[in-house]
Amino acid sequence: MSPASNPSRKPLRIASVNVNGIRAAYKRGMQEWLDGRDIDILCLQEVRAPDAVVRSLLGDGWSILHTEAEAKGRAGVAIASRQEPSATRTTIGDSYFDTAGRWVEADFEIDGETLTVVSAYVHSGEVGTQKQDDKYAFLEAMVTRLPQLRDGTDHAVVTGDLNVGHTQLDIKNWKGNVKNAGFLPEERAYFDRFFSDECGFMDVARLLAGEVDGPYTWWSWRGKAFDNDTGWRLDYQLATQALAKSALSASVDRAPSWDTRFSDHAPLVVDYRI
Repeated sequence: MSPASNPSRKPLRIASVNVNGIRAAYKRGMQEWLDGRDIDILCLQEVRAPDAVVRSLLGDGWSILHTEAEAKGRAGVAIASRQEPSATRTTIGDSYFDTAGRWVEADFEIDGETLTVVSAYVHSGEVGTQKQDDKYAFLEAMVTRLPQLRDGTDHAVVTGDLNVGHTQLDIKNWKGNVKNAGFLPEERAYFDRFFSDECGFMDVARLLAGEVDGPYTWWSWRGKAFDNDTGWRLDYQLATQALAKSALSASVDRAPSWDTRFSDHAPLVVDYRI
């Protein structure tokens, strides 16, 4: 796959967003955003709703893969696509997380090749608690799964709220967060492994943006974080190398104002030339 592989084909548009509760997001205007973006594959995290509600809100025209968390009102991830997937999976491979609602995979057949798309929701974590232990266990499971994806399909992209700022460029106030979950050296080291030969993935948004601050994808609801762009880049599209290098553009759909946001996260939208 290369940027010139199918120059006449419309780029494949993949969007990822933590909706912070899909029902609340729709009340705040998510549908209006979705109507204007011509998205082919929509990856959602922190859905926090029963499957019937998800299908009702998204409506007809989507093939929907959704896994709920066993704990009601928590987590939940989904992949909604215009094309029917050829296969789906709802676990990262570690049985501890089978009912956590944090990982789904869908395979799509495009011009004789298989594209695997993942929607992932990594734990936010909390230093010194079971939440942080679970986060490390999930990141470890990703280190196991990513090379399997790289070697087992033609192209793969892992999208989602991965709840770690990889470098100082990814958090506005990084100096004040070096001892907090989301920017711990141990967490960031996992991302070094994701982007090494061990796992073989690339950070698509960073690849296209270059070495600049952000662009951030999450801002606290509290205070003036959004107005001052005091954000974190927590949402990613990690792609295998050929797919990453085919990416034409990546954009963060930041709302025009604090009160027009439908989530505390903004969608990350990437166009791929497949």
